Amino acid sequence: MKILKIYPGQIDERHIAEAARTLSDGGVVIFPTDTVYALGCDALNHRAIERMCRIKGIDPAAQPLSLVCADLSQASDYVRIDNGAFRTLRHYLPGPFTFLLPAALRLPKVFRGRKTIGLRVPDCDIARALAGELGGPLMCTSVSLDDPDELAEPESIAMRYASDADVIIDGGTGGIVGSAIVDLTDSSAPEVVREGTVPFEG
Repeated sequence: MKILKIYPGQIDERHIAEAARTLSDGGVVIFPTDTVYALGCDALNHRAIERMCRIKGIDPAAQPLSLVCADLSQASDYVRIDNGAFRTLRHYLPGPFTFLLPAALRLPKVFRGRKTIGLRVPDCDIARALAGELGGPLMCTSVSLDDPDELAEPESIAMRYASDADVIIDGGTGGIVGSAIVDLTDSSAPEVVREGTVPFEG
């Protein structure tokens, strides 16, 4: 695994470009978000998705899948956003939320048959720059370690996934609490599925 160090508050365009090339080639990259570090791959590359799901032990047919996008403009190609949902997303994003939205038709077959997709636009320059440089969404899932306190430490994460992931972007100490999950499939009646670090107030 290659470690790319990016200091908080800075964006190293060379490192972002290298990580995006890894994603484009079907690789798996670990990167910081505004909550916990995440495993990510190109959401439009079916083999990369299968590989990442094997690493995490996810059954993509049975478990929720989430996308990280650079902004709402990028997201609109992959999820359906009505006017009510757009107002909510514009208020809360970028931020530590995963919004469940109706899936669009542009995603690969691993997403087909799904009614909803999780959408993240993190309040993290590194995560958004990575999706922007890739030119499309990342499928993502939080890293997992036996000791929850180590979720925040890039060194511990790198050791855990040394033989699985291709690159880790070390953006400094991360968080240990995941994003809030809000079901926005009915934008007139949002439902909080999981609380996070920031409350959702509808």
